Amino acid sequence: MHRLMVFPFAYLASATADATPDDAGARLVESPLSSANLIETGLGLAFVLAVMLAIAWLVKRYGQVPGIGKGQVQILGGVSLGAREKAVLLSVEGRRLLVGVAPGRVQTLADLGESAVTERSFAEQLDTVTASPREGST
Repeated sequence: MHRLMVFPFAYLASATADATPDDAGARLVESPLSSANLIETGLGLAFVLAVMLAIAWLVKRYGQVPGIGKGQVQILGGVSLGAREKAVLLSVEGRRLLVGVAPGRVQTLADLGESAVTERSFAEQLDTVTASPREGST
């Protein structure tokens, strides 16, 4: 096993000993600050950043976790009323509530009663769209 560890060093020593003065230019190491190295590094960095941005966009676009927003409390909408105040429309167990939200305070502004809109499944919505005649077609 000791011979296996020594072999790479012996090979490198023999390679440098066999070199002629004409090979001196071939043995020079390219500068890490050369324009080719800087361009290669910059392109690699740009590629990695592009991949990261693409993954972030895909997660944001398609990374919806099932079950979130399908609980007992859903946020139906909201509007900013000032620098730190908002009015938020909530659906809680089928009832709609208008709530005022301020720093350190949440207050019910109005109880709007039962939700008039019922959620339909995707299959029901698809059936509705495909069953209706299309406008403008002959």
